Amino acid sequence: MSTSADPARRIESISTAGASRRRVLGATGAGLALAAAGLPGVGGPADAADLPLLGTYDVVVIGSGAAGMTAALTAAKQGLSCVVVEKAATFGGSAARSGAGIWIPNNPVILAAGVPDTPAKAAAYLAAVVGPDVSADRQRAFLGHGPAMISFVMANSPLRFRWMEGYSDYYPELSGGLPNGRSIEPDQLDGNILGAELAHLNPSYMAVPAGMVVFSADYKWLTLSAVSVKGLAVAAECLARGTKAALLGQKPLTMGQSLAAGLRAGLLAAEVPVWLNTPLTDLYREDGTVTGAVVARGGSAGLVRARHGVVVGSGGFEHNAAMRDQYQRRPIGTAWTVGAMENTGDGIRAGERAGAALDLMDDAWWGPAIPLPEQPYFCLAERTLPGGLLVNAAGARFVNEAAPYSDVVHTMYERNPTAPDIPAWLIVDQNYRNRYLFKDIAPTLAFPGSWYDSGAAHKAWTLDALAGRIGMPAAALRATVNRFNSLALSGDDTDFRRGDSTYDHYYSDPAIVPNSSLAPLWLAPYYAFKIVPGDLGTKGGMRTDARARVLRADGSVIPGLYAAGNASAAVMGHSYAGAGSTIGPAMTFGYIAVLDIAAAAGS
Repeated sequence: MSTSADPARRIESISTAGASRRRVLGATGAGLALAAAGLPGVGGPADAADLPLLGTYDVVVIGSGAAGMTAALTAAKQGLSCVVVEKAATFGGSAARSGAGIWIPNNPVILAAGVPDTPAKAAAYLAAVVGPDVSADRQRAFLGHGPAMISFVMANSPLRFRWMEGYSDYYPELSGGLPNGRSIEPDQLDGNILGAELAHLNPSYMAVPAGMVVFSADYKWLTLSAVSVKGLAVAAECLARGTKAALLGQKPLTMGQSLAAGLRAGLLAAEVPVWLNTPLTDLYREDGTVTGAVVARGGSAGLVRARHGVVVGSGGFEHNAAMRDQYQRRPIGTAWTVGAMENTGDGIRAGERAGAALDLMDDAWWGPAIPLPEQPYFCLAERTLPGGLLVNAAGARFVNEAAPYSDVVHTMYERNPTAPDIPAWLIVDQNYRNRYLFKDIAPTLAFPGSWYDSGAAHKAWTLDALAGRIGMPAAALRATVNRFNSLALSGDDTDFRRGDSTYDHYYSDPAIVPNSSLAPLWLAPYYAFKIVPGDLGTKGGMRTDARARVLRADGSVIPGLYAAGNASAAVMGHSYAGAGSTIGPAMTFGYIAVLDIAAAAGS
């Protein structure tokens, strides 16, 4: 029998005055955590019994990102009362900031589009990507429930999805890999459906160009709009969408904005409350069972009771400098991540105090980033486009620049103790600048002076002068560029095999032959951009099983406690199957968690 069916989890509502069973176990329980937070009137664990009761629900969800809102929507449709508790003043978390790719094999959207996916292919591919780092039953749970989750979300919210055609799986040559991709993204949504609640949507990481409606899959072509007929056509289509939306009085949302808004609209329709500005302080436990959450609401502490379970979807710890320093390799910090600012590991630490084992804490959803003065820029197309290469402080190439972004940073960290790979430098020439969008800077246009002033970018008329600016041996940089140029002209990167994988050609230039991801550098001036280990968020957290239940170090289940998203250790292990490997599993395990709660509750 499942431990989630333990009668201890069936405790009903209790009064604000408290009851004899209301207590928090452990010397690092809610009272100490509240005292550390500086909240009034709380001095130790016993004081949690005197906290005001803010409400009692069947399910309490921590966090309003993709995992949390999917879990809450599932609870509502399973007939369970639910509340979402959110630390930030906005909803959506990192998902709202993202491009919102969603990697779910065999989902109904790609099957309807004719993608030749099968359960056997998906299982073979995920096993090859993840390896032994993640149990087979968790992999099966993700693959088995993911398609149903997408169908459920479409049936119970205004969200619709589009296949990101051509966005290859990250390792398409592996057994079961699909060169044309499995990833989907949200379709356009009119923000007016949220009414006044739209003002509480967490802003996007990078704003869409004014007057345009842009999908994640469009950026590949917008980057090439100055040199590609298709790129120009996609730009015109994005502008036409924007014009149409304006004429109709719509507030068009795409990518993470659409995903978060669509899930929030589903919760509004289901009358699920979302409490903003309400951080989790600790989990509430009775006889080892998690039966609620201690939160700060309106400047004071309170208790939210959960009859059947607490789902922690509070994100990772990317903005917690102490945790990053404790668990991750140096150099590390909080300045290079693009995750939501509120992601400081609160849910993970609360779970640990409740006895949770932690896994994958050394890892993150890495990607090369340029530390621009306004915020770090997560580098996708820029490092893959032909006419650019990555070098370390010694002026040497060290990686296939077009490899999956997590692999590039893993290589940087693995080599850095003996090779000076952090920071690295992206070197491009003026021909590259004349052809391609860089971040949101159109071809030929000057970069902001602040980029140069901050040291994130450098420019010089010779490679020797550029090497001097960034402190590397001029002869080494010159030799590396000459070698790279010879490989680019031949179309065969015998040094790092750039262009061998279908994935390498996604952000490339089809006009460049014989290898669309390789072109020589020949036109002055030359540019260098500092590259550091950025991330979309951390991927380590509470250890969970195939039912999203949180586990202790001995493998036993902590009754009443579930985790999904970046508060849990990723089902992708140390790898990354394809675009949306963060959000797809986050939503799926939020869904799985509540299905398990509902089954145990008999709903």
